[in-house]
Amino acid sequence: MASEGNSGPVAGAWHPPGSSRAVAAALVAEHGQAVVTSDADGALLASGSLDRLVISSRVGSIPRRITFADGSLFETADNDAVDRWLEVRHGRRVSFIHKLERLHPRLVLFVGLAILLAAGIYRYALPALVEVAVAVTPPIAPEVMSRGVLASLDQTVLAPSRIEEELQQRITEQFRSLAALTQRGADGYSLHFREGGVMGPNAFALPDGTIIVTDALTDLAPGDDMVLGVLAHEIGHVVHEHTLRRLYRAAGVSALIMLIGGDIGSGLEDVLTHGSALITLSYSREQEREADRYSIELMARAGRDPAAIADFFEILHDKLGDTDNSDFLSTHPATPERIEEARRYAAEIAAKRAASPEVNAH
Repeated sequence: MASEGNSGPVAGAWHPPGSSRAVAAALVAEHGQAVVTSDADGALLASGSLDRLVISSRVGSIPRRITFADGSLFETADNDAVDRWLEVRHGRRVSFIHKLERLHPRLVLFVGLAILLAAGIYRYALPALVEVAVAVTPPIAPEVMSRGVLASLDQTVLAPSRIEEELQQRITEQFRSLAALTQRGADGYSLHFREGGVMGPNAFALPDGTIIVTDALTDLAPGDDMVLGVLAHEIGHVVHEHTLRRLYRAAGVSALIMLIGGDIGSGLEDVLTHGSALITLSYSREQEREADRYSIELMARAGRDPAAIADFFEILHDKLGDTDNSDFLSTHPATPERIEEARRYAAEIAAKRAASPEVNAH
């Protein structure tokens, strides 16, 4: 390409004005005119004076965009060809200038400051903003988020449960008895059984009190108390709003990343309403410890085995700890230290209840 004379064709894609439709095409500069023709039939797609073209700057290997006066644009990954044309057109070595710009000290300084700012926001501002968001969240918001997450998971990962109806009903009744001892009451939670597929043995809570347990988890548990211990653990996550916090934190991280990229809205919607975000997020160690202790306390109040959650984690650790199917361990890491801590706290709670039988009335 050249402002005077001709250039060889440059391969790329042409986009009509205001459309994302792409047409395989080639651009050629001829006698001061840029001409774009279709690869399929050679049809003329666009043309215009070279002086009226708007050409995007070179940034690494990102494709260049050449915009015509009618709003259509030609996109090409052949950055070197564009640089050669600009070199002749403007009488300078564009590729050399591009290399200098990439190494410009101010650019390095800007990148460094941007990294420091992002790290500061992540470390200090984000946790505070998460707490503010949780505090001002209207009651309807967790319900909307949870419906969106469950619908998304049902369409992509989960399938109808194959567990016998009698077993589902028995566990549900016992679960409601547990939930009745919480501030929300039995009606503040709902239990759903699903075939988890790739999720393996798993249970997780949504912000509104919806709790999902997979068939693989109920199959793995040798008794109802272990399943209930896990469900009490998930109730603990809801009571302490851990799920809402981790969703808001993920949304904040996504917003931070997409703020740099320039698109926030769609990304936040994906995080807050799509199940893929939830199942890839992990609780902090402190949140897991808090949910463990809540499970132990709630099971003790219900007159059930307070160490059930520790027993189940030990089974998971022994049977699945060294396999690729330990999905529950990936989001609820059952380290030996954590199991031992749960057993120690369960023994402490049991001892207190044995010494003060009247607490069973509360």
